[in-house]
Amino acid sequence: MRVVRQLDSPHNPAMSRHESDSPIVRPAPPQLDRVLAPLRHFLHTESSGGILLLVAAVVALLWANSPFAGSYEAVWWTPLGVSLGDASLTKPLLLWINDGLMAIFFFVIGLEIKREVLIGELTSIRRAMFPIAAALGGALLPALIFLAFTLGTPASSGWGVPMATDIAFALGLLAVLGSRVPIGLKIFVTAVAIADDLLAILVIALFYAGELSFGALGAAAVILLLLVALNRLQVRGHVVYGLLGIALWAAVLASGIHATIAGVLLAMTVPASTRIDGPSFVARARSIIDDFVAGDDRDADVRRSGARQSALSELEDATEAIQAPLQRLEDGLHPWVAYLIVPLFALANAGVALGDSAGRAIGSPLAYGILAGLVVGKQVGILAAAWAVVRSGWAELPAGVTWRHIWGAGWLAGIGFTMSLFIGELAFPGDAALLDVAKVAILAASLIAGLAGWLVLRTAPKV
Repeated sequence: MRVVRQLDSPHNPAMSRHESDSPIVRPAPPQLDRVLAPLRHFLHTESSGGILLLVAAVVALLWANSPFAGSYEAVWWTPLGVSLGDASLTKPLLLWINDGLMAIFFFVIGLEIKREVLIGELTSIRRAMFPIAAALGGALLPALIFLAFTLGTPASSGWGVPMATDIAFALGLLAVLGSRVPIGLKIFVTAVAIADDLLAILVIALFYAGELSFGALGAAAVILLLLVALNRLQVRGHVVYGLLGIALWAAVLASGIHATIAGVLLAMTVPASTRIDGPSFVARARSIIDDFVAGDDRDADVRRSGARQSALSELEDATEAIQAPLQRLEDGLHPWVAYLIVPLFALANAGVALGDSAGRAIGSPLAYGILAGLVVGKQVGILAAAWAVVRSGWAELPAGVTWRHIWGAGWLAGIGFTMSLFIGELAFPGDAALLDVAKVAILAASLIAGLAGWLVLRTAPKV
């Protein structure tokens, strides 16, 4: 534990009582570093996760266009089932990933949204106005452009595809640019991506639902109310929320609404408060450490000291009390999402036979709508909406950020990839030909937008 390690000394493992009278406190980091530390950790995870995501997409494309292409479909459509008594659920492996594992992905997104609303960039109307306006502009204009190409065709149901942004790829490219990108732009892109995810969640819930089962919806509502009650009662056990979350997922899956929405609903019920405040934690921790230092000095081996083991347990309890369950879950699940779930989703969904699909994409209104929406609509929509709210006086540019930076960020937001593929699966569930064309267009648009965004920001003068 960090506090205990600060007190260790290789020359004197068992510190004397006299030395403990003078509290040993590691110098506090500068205030800015303290505020930005979670963001830096988040960006680091996203950038390395983005690299793994890219590798998974390339592997999927190579696999689907290799002599072993038949095994690609065979693997992902292998049926898997679970049963409990007389109840059973059997789905292809692909749908366990898209409906099951991606619910965890959306759960983490829900935690991020809740955190941003409570303590982040979306805490106040004025702070939230700039990224929310940019996200709205970057979602609505691509959808309108897409409909201009596809209205009146079977492909028009995919209007939600170009609305999405892949935060892992976008932040991964920002990380590659390093110090050329101001920290204010990284915060802006993160906030825009989170607001964009919220819009995508609403679109999925409202417009891509199947035939509704009101009995299952009622069961989901009861479970959700129970989760809210547990939150109000300050129940903080992860196991309780996990078990009820699985029940909520099953009810939402049976209701006709896409099962991943259960992840977002569950996230909204996870407690975000701490049991003790900072000063109380400091006082409690110092008292416990004094007990630790004073306990059983005859033996330096902590494992053989009952008093010190007891102090360590108390310190763990105090540390847990000052951490919100929301933050612990987000920190704990984020690496699993970034390094396993999202790359696995890409591996299972990005594989498309480019020969036939690329040929069908040429002249296809669907392909042109996605390309124009992501490549043109995203950057123009974000830049125009951001300029409008600044011009009106409702918001202002972040410190160190120029309009060229915002333009570059708009390009990066055109990397739809994960979310665009996900919405494509929902928009064209029974039409493999349209889905393959959509995948080709998404991959092409993401590549163009990513390279253009990198070039715009790479050549931007330092402020």
